[in-house]
Amino acid sequence: MYKHHMFKHIRYLLMIAMLLISSVIFGANQADAIVGVWTTQDGKARVEIVQQNGLYLGRIVWLKEPLYPADDDQGMSGKAKVDRKNPNASLKTRPIIGLPLVHGFHYAGAEEWTGGTIYDPESGKTYSCKISLRSDGALRVRGYVGISLFGRTEIWQRYMPGTDTPATTAKTQ
Repeated sequence: MYKHHMFKHIRYLLMIAMLLISSVIFGANQADAIVGVWTTQDGKARVEIVQQNGLYLGRIVWLKEPLYPADDDQGMSGKAKVDRKNPNASLKTRPIIGLPLVHGFHYAGAEEWTGGTIYDPESGKTYSCKISLRSDGALRVRGYVGISLFGRTEIWQRYMPGTDTPATTAKTQ
């Protein structure tokens, strides 16, 4: 009788351990759902999001127009685009390709990443940001000042290698 009771108790503990392990693995998979390459809403750039030391960050890895146009007003026609709007003079010459765009995000649960910032190379400004994964697989990227109410939202589509288009074409919020 004692062996049967002990075996039943061990089986119960093993089931609990398996449930805990699977929930940790499932949670990690959910957190990494934003890892990959994303095409910005306007299609002008692709951003690769990676997980590093428990936080999520993203860099620009592709530009539709990586060079300045022939009529560039600052005399940089034909040259690779740089971060010339950055308020920090020492960063104005860093290339846009490779530029850190989003960083500092942690997974908050419920398919939402918070606590990060987004940099706008067209204005040289950095904003608070939160990211959420929509049911259609697109990213909802919300940059804001102060509270989320005052900001702008973009929808990014997952990029599929070997194609020139995002994985989905939904553009609604």
